[in-house]
Amino acid sequence: MSVESNVSINPVMNPATRPADRIQAAFESLTLGNLPSLVALYAPQARFVDPFNDVRGSAAVKAIFAHMFVQVSEPSFVITRIIEADNDVFMRWDFTFVARGKPQHIHGATHFELDSAGLITLHRDYWDAAQELYEKLPLLGSVLRWIRGRLAVKI
Repeated sequence: MSVESNVSINPVMNPATRPADRIQAAFESLTLGNLPSLVALYAPQARFVDPFNDVRGSAAVKAIFAHMFVQVSEPSFVITRIIEADNDVFMRWDFTFVARGKPQHIHGATHFELDSAGLITLHRDYWDAAQELYEKLPLLGSVLRWIRGRLAVKI
């Protein structure tokens, strides 16, 4: 006779879960209210690098994600691919949000380096800020699209 439990274990907080699974769960369920669960996955002196930031410390990481909730509405991450090797985790993701009343979509990837306890020591985001963000702005976007067109190889 088997006994089923209605208790679900939060993969973000479960130490038995693989680090990559905890990271994925934290990002895919991220809200302002559960931001501390995400930050708990970072080592105290973790480094975070993206096209706009290069900071150290879990408090700075928390500030970056808290700022995201101020800048945009309905932010949501979907992890589309995970590659693991030793203490490195690479995740390809889609980030959707609403800015100035318009839905936006950014494709990107993140390289995580983990310590021996599975905590994030480096979080480095890779995404094309020009194509994914700046080209969508009215004035700057038209200039960047023109430059891209001039520099592109004509086939």
